[in-house]
Amino acid sequence: MKQYTAIIVDDELPARENLKILLSDYCPNINVLETADNTKKAKELISTLHPNIVFLDIRMPSGIEGLELLESIEKKDFLVVFVTAFKEFAIRAFNASAIHYLLKPVDIDELISAVEKASKAYEQIFGSKENQKEYTNSIDLLQKQINNKSNIEKIVISHQKGIKVVELDKILYLEAQGNYTNIHFKNREKFLDTRTLKTYEEILPKSFFRIHKSYIVNLTCINSYKTSENPSVSLTDDITLPVSHRRTSEFSTKIKEFFIQKNA
Repeated sequence: MKQYTAIIVDDELPARENLKILLSDYCPNINVLETADNTKKAKELISTLHPNIVFLDIRMPSGIEGLELLESIEKKDFLVVFVTAFKEFAIRAFNASAIHYLLKPVDIDELISAVEKASKAYEQIFGSKENQKEYTNSIDLLQKQINNKSNIEKIVISHQKGIKVVELDKILYLEAQGNYTNIHFKNREKFLDTRTLKTYEEILPKSFFRIHKSYIVNLTCINSYKTSENPSVSLTDDITLPVSHRRTSEFSTKIKEFFIQKNA
């Protein structure tokens, strides 16, 4: 089992000590080198110790100092695992950016899962300059979306060769493939992402709609909608997808509302 060095950054002593103990007891491949209670000390530790992973609280103590710390570090040659009490919009932003996170209070199973994912991601991300650049872009994207609470316009997909930041309006539709998702783009490119279609249903804005257990479509790409015995939707590039019978009523309402708002 490959070992990874880490530091913990949190302004609350009990939180730092608890996470350190949990990592020692349940994640033997993580070697916690030091802990920090403020961003100044954290920046010094990152500079001198060069940890592989930084477990970082966002709020220290009242604002978004964790994000400000990342913004102040030019060379981000470490993986970030946010430990946060943020919910709702922030969780959508985390998932959209593919940054690893843990919710407080830290659950043991979730910690183990996050560390396993982070360990795999570390090798993929820092094994390629391109992936490392995209990871930095992903962190910047997360900062922008949380700071401004802006609409999610870009997401980060994790595919076989690494990660990639993509614009949502370039997506045509998404297709379930087991526990993975095929993302189909307008330019006919296709990427297999490691997240489920259910996760994407939670991440994507109102311009996307799940028409079937296997499909989510970009509403702006709809050419026509047939409400026959076998309901279906036609997208650009002559793509036709089935619409689930139980979703036809909601889908009809959604289309009307979407285009009324768009043309208002």
